[in-house]
Amino acid sequence: MISNNKPFVIGVAGGSGSGKTFFLKCFFSHFTEEEVSLVSQDDYYIPVAHNMTPEENKLYNFDLPATIDRNAFTADMESLIAGKSIIKAEYTFNNPNAVPKMLEIKPAPIVIIEGLFIMHFREIAEQLDMKIFIDTDEDIALQRRLKRDLQERGYSHDDVMYKWLNHVVPAYKEFLLPYKDECDKVITNNTHVAEDIIHITEEISRELREKVLR
Repeated sequence: MISNNKPFVIGVAGGSGSGKTFFLKCFFSHFTEEEVSLVSQDDYYIPVAHNMTPEENKLYNFDLPATIDRNAFTADMESLIAGKSIIKAEYTFNNPNAVPKMLEIKPAPIVIIEGLFIMHFREIAEQLDMKIFIDTDEDIALQRRLKRDLQERGYSHDDVMYKWLNHVVPAYKEFLLPYKDECDKVITNNTHVAEDIIHITEEISRELREKVLR
């Protein structure tokens, strides 16, 4: 296993509802905790919920690069690549009643950087040895978003649709889609069949074991 060299850094990007979370879950199943670590853009949102009314929360656009603490995100990524552990508070999706966990992310031979803006933040994109784009038809992504936000986050149907049309889709088209062609792997995830994604992650894990972990 490579230990003294720069880790192999993989960027995983996809729009809301693309299935990034399930892809990563399948990906991590092929490795031990010591072999791979993850830095998620979601943990770098600038907290705003405690200052907002429900109506302000509905109108606030979380799908803009300015909502991310870009400097902290980049600095933590660079620390991890340099072989240093990072400790940070978990993001609680602007729920003021949630108590965030403290996360310790340890360096590993494979580092995953995940999020909507990782290609748009060029200082991050330039560090990526492999870029993976999770591609999903818009109607399928919307159904996944509705299921998640209605069931898990307590949003109303109208609120979800407002954010989808005014925030989510425009941000995807402006800050992620233009970088699709520069990605090394474009994975279409329109299926609800887990075996399809499991098979793809198996192929990538074999490739990485030959490149990085041999």
